[in-house]
Amino acid sequence: MTAPALTLPRRRGACPGLSAPMATGDGLLVRLLPTGTIALDAFATLCAAARQHGNGIIEVTSRGSIQIRGLSAATAPRFAAAIAALGIAAEDGIAILMNPLAGLDAEDIIDAGALAADLRLALARSSLARRLSVKVSVAIDSGGVLDLDGLAADVRLRAEAMQDGAVIRIGIGGGDADSASQLGTVSVSNGIAAVTGLLEVLAQRGRGVRARDVLAAEGVGVFRTAVEDLLVTSARPRESGDPALGSRLRGNERKAPIGTHPLRDGIFAYGVGVAFGHADAISLQRLAEVAKTAGANSVRAAPSRALMLIGLTRQTASSFAAAAEALGFIVRADDPRRHVIACAGAPICASADIAARSLAPQIAATAAPHLDGSFKIHISGCAKGCAHPAPAALTVVGTSSGCALIANGSTHDAPFKIVATNELPATVANIARGIKHKDDHV
Repeated sequence: MTAPALTLPRRRGACPGLSAPMATGDGLLVRLLPTGTIALDAFATLCAAARQHGNGIIEVTSRGSIQIRGLSAATAPRFAAAIAALGIAAEDGIAILMNPLAGLDAEDIIDAGALAADLRLALARSSLARRLSVKVSVAIDSGGVLDLDGLAADVRLRAEAMQDGAVIRIGIGGGDADSASQLGTVSVSNGIAAVTGLLEVLAQRGRGVRARDVLAAEGVGVFRTAVEDLLVTSARPRESGDPALGSRLRGNERKAPIGTHPLRDGIFAYGVGVAFGHADAISLQRLAEVAKTAGANSVRAAPSRALMLIGLTRQTASSFAAAAEALGFIVRADDPRRHVIACAGAPICASADIAARSLAPQIAATAAPHLDGSFKIHISGCAKGCAHPAPAALTVVGTSSGCALIANGSTHDAPFKIVATNELPATVANIARGIKHKDDHV
């Protein structure tokens, strides 16, 4: 079969907030961004509402949002009212992302939760949210163990420990922290002013504009000008041996959310992965039950499609992990399912040409010996690439002609091969085996 010259991209749609559900192949979809810790009883109520008003399918996204599927025009407002009564999610608008253990991690440099709350209040009092794209986001990294470097954001705030106290490093645009343009540092007290100033730059250029668009058209100077009066020029980093220095300044190794995490006050969190970001409400309710039995009291959604169960002890964490694994959740960082990313696919998504999520377990199983953190596979039902806009070692895109395979690229890049859907698992396993073999002999 001859490969086409290009897999044509399709623009991803608007964000499906609580007040603006999005039509999909299995009904209406809503997405909520938790503002922090969710009590286990409230989480159980969320799961029950997903079953009562939707089809019982709950997703945890790569950015730590929670999606509910299968709602209808009649049930979506009732579901939104039930969630509003719990007080666990931000209002629809600009997404403000925080470390999954912000406020609980002993290595936090700043209180990201307080800064996020202040920013939400400032945005609510202004017209900015109404003048910006619904996809604009702000990442607030407190400097703890679990960072936000891998997430894309229009505006990035990263806490850094200095000799005279904490400062916030400001970045703009980019697919992740490494590719963002750095503007300098500001004091913690000026963090809100810096963010609103940068968002105003976007708002002045039109509702659909993102930071990357302005960077491409005008360069970084217009953003630097917006914050230049706030920049700190005299801050000096702490010495590398200082025990109070945040984990990021001691090294660049990124820690996975899966597994045990010590918190303040001698308690622990255990991060479990939601395989391919998808679970049924009954399984999640059972997860909450076994967590409660093990002494946990709350849960947080985390980037990389994970949930952090909070309040465990070192002794009960292992028993909880065993129970969570029995329910089908990911409890080991080396689980091959962590390295396969899949969207909902057909028939759940009306845009998809292949059943991406149904194919994902087969591909993870056949390619398991060759999957690790250096080799990720992205399976996308169509060329929009909603589940993983960034490049992957191997990207599979559903098309009307079959499955297009793209090496070291995203869904927008040209494929090197197209295979039939029933040939995909074996083909991917062969490719992964070949790449792994080549790497082992370099």
